[in-house]
Amino acid sequence: MDAKSYVEISKPKLVFLLVITSLGAMFVASIRTDMPLTLTQIVMGTLTAILGGAGCNVLTSYIDRDIDALMDRTRKRPLPSKRIDPARNALIFGLVLTGASLVLAAFQNVLAFACILFGVIDNVLIYSIGSKRRSSLNIILGGFSGGLAPLYGWAFVTGTIDMTALILGSIVVLWIPSHIWSLALYYRSDYKKANIPMLPVVVGMETAIKCIASTVMLMVLASFALYFYGGFGILYLSVSVVTGAVVLGGYLYLFFRPSQELAWTLFKISSPQLFLLFTAAALDVSLA
Repeated sequence: MDAKSYVEISKPKLVFLLVITSLGAMFVASIRTDMPLTLTQIVMGTLTAILGGAGCNVLTSYIDRDIDALMDRTRKRPLPSKRIDPARNALIFGLVLTGASLVLAAFQNVLAFACILFGVIDNVLIYSIGSKRRSSLNIILGGFSGGLAPLYGWAFVTGTIDMTALILGSIVVLWIPSHIWSLALYYRSDYKKANIPMLPVVVGMETAIKCIASTVMLMVLASFALYFYGGFGILYLSVSVVTGAVVLGGYLYLFFRPSQELAWTLFKISSPQLFLLFTAAALDVSLA
């Protein structure tokens, strides 16, 4: 067995980012509710999030293996390149990871389990199977699964979901379309060749940039709402202002000077932005 290929198909970079949003929410919830996390809890919550994210990524890779083979960006992935063969091995691997995550969450609390379950349903069934090949709204419909990562982290600690948790989740939900649509701007020909109706393919570059800029603006507003509602300090506010200004400035420039290369750059910096926001939120409450 090529272990490296099985790690690759789980998309560890994406898993890492989503786990950071879960952990960020866990630490904020722990401090705000005066419910200190034990090392066992941190390990258990992190492992559940890792298994759930990795499992969904493997399952969607299995579902998308035919279109991945058509796209230059993805044709060297483990399934289309036959580094994992037969493909059902990936399916079994994904089901085991996802199932393990659900089992762990079931021993935590009802809301934590519900967040993992609905995350799997949204990502695998609603997005990958239901809408990715059929609708230009695919990533909006599928983006809710990303927002469930911080909701899971909050529910894991408190057994509840409050407004702060919902704002944390909305930041991720609003971040996902700009992240994926920026990628699709750069790889428009790839998505067109695979007949995937990503928004930049369906509406063209100018309209797509307007849509991306709108979601970025909403995401930045949500990050500010977290400061005002959640009572965060200067550290979080500084990070949200600086990262928001950089990203909004980049998309404003992209609007006036459309460029696939700039779209790619903005795609690359969007992940660090999300990482910094959730890390700053956790550090802010920890240092207060």
